[in-house]
Amino acid sequence: MAELTDFQKEYFESFRLEEEEQLAENATAIDAFKANLKNAVGHDNDVHFNYYTTSGIIATCANLLQCLDGNLSPDKEGLYRLDVLLESYEQRIFSPGYLFGKSFALMAHHNFRRSFHQINSFAPRFIELFWNLNDNNIERFIRLDDDKVKVDVDNYGYSEKDFWFGARFIDEIAKIADGTIKLRPPLDIKDHHISFFFADTYALDIKWSTFKGIKTFYAEEIKTISVKISMNGAEFYPVRYLHAEYLLDEGYFRHFDGAIHFYTEEEYFMRRDTDLNFNEKNESHIKTRSEKLFKMNGKISIDTFMLFTSHFLAGNPLVFEYFEGKYPDYLVDKLQLIRETNK
Repeated sequence: MAELTDFQKEYFESFRLEEEEQLAENATAIDAFKANLKNAVGHDNDVHFNYYTTSGIIATCANLLQCLDGNLSPDKEGLYRLDVLLESYEQRIFSPGYLFGKSFALMAHHNFRRSFHQINSFAPRFIELFWNLNDNNIERFIRLDDDKVKVDVDNYGYSEKDFWFGARFIDEIAKIADGTIKLRPPLDIKDHHISFFFADTYALDIKWSTFKGIKTFYAEEIKTISVKISMNGAEFYPVRYLHAEYLLDEGYFRHFDGAIHFYTEEEYFMRRDTDLNFNEKNESHIKTRSEKLFKMNGKISIDTFMLFTSHFLAGNPLVFEYFEGKYPDYLVDKLQLIRETNK
């Protein structure tokens, strides 16, 4: 690893000092939290506390949510029904992704955050839209951070915006041909441009199939080789995955869910230049580790489906290209400038 510059050392030191100050300022709340946890369930395991600019004071311990609230019960896929959570916890303005109790706040899973990491803010704007969705025809389910809660519940929320160009899908779903689609960034631009303008996306794979009156949508967003995460001492390549089922006779989606697929290095290289029919075409099947992040059941409109697809694949203009048939105007201008500069 390259040695840090003096500027970088000062930069990281400033974060360390800020964390020390915030933990000291919140010492009373932290001590009360530990005492309440021990009194409530006789919890003797160590609870670790950290401060992040993006989320505040965070307590971490294995199975912390169940220790704090025995009534919290995920389904078999590890998801919580949001309207049930809202019976005991409240949403607050400017705090999407958090559900507040008296002494702690539940948090949407860190795989919704930028780069899939707790230290970052939630990637725009999926969580904000999911939190604010108001449709009685849809049941919302979400994955929470089971081992972490926010302790400083009286502090202001942190929000982050970036540019986004909404997708408008106007074709009739029934007329979409079954088959696979693969979208990739232009091959004549450099890696750092792909990182900046395409959110490190290597390819977006889409598949439609029809069976017994149901048209099914699948999508996988494959990132470049630079995007990796560590779990249990091993490295994986995270791939965002979407799945939806559209009732042709009724004219709406009955189910919509999203997950992260975790590819090993071997699986990643086997998969990234193929398509979503890989397992049907090859004897060596890929069976990845998967973690579901959200789901919706009910009567889901095409507009809702397209909106949440766009924002789940945060910052990826390839999804705009698929729905609109072109890149966003800003990107067309940037790519033209890049090509003229490289002549």
